[in-house]
Amino acid sequence: MSATMIFVNLPVKDLDASKAFWGELGYSFNAQFSDENAASMVISDTIVAMLLTEARYKDFTHKEIADATRTSEVLLCLSAESRAAVDELVDAAVGAGATEPRPAQDHGTMYGRAFDDLDGHTWEIMWVDPAMVQG
Repeated sequence: MSATMIFVNLPVKDLDASKAFWGELGYSFNAQFSDENAASMVISDTIVAMLLTEARYKDFTHKEIADATRTSEVLLCLSAESRAAVDELVDAAVGAGATEPRPAQDHGTMYGRAFDDLDGHTWEIMWVDPAMVQG
């Protein structure tokens, strides 16, 4: 049985700027599923973020596109391998133009920070102590 994949579709105002931002953070793009209206950003073997121009995004919905700089449409959370990896990714995102919407949250066995990307989409980066997950 193959693993279930998730494709997160996000509207972006400037596709080239979004690709440059995520490229600075070390993410790659699958050219097979990218064009002038979409960029297929590979997060892992089972997670892909489709960065879509607003015009292309509108092809998939009749709803108004949320302005993620003013409203919350979704909170995206990615796991990290360590506390240091959380800090590294969020610091790099802020250095590439993201904003940090809140202070770090340290709960001892869980540590997380967040950043809002160029379009205001909130990305939570979270480390969880492996001993806690194993039970």
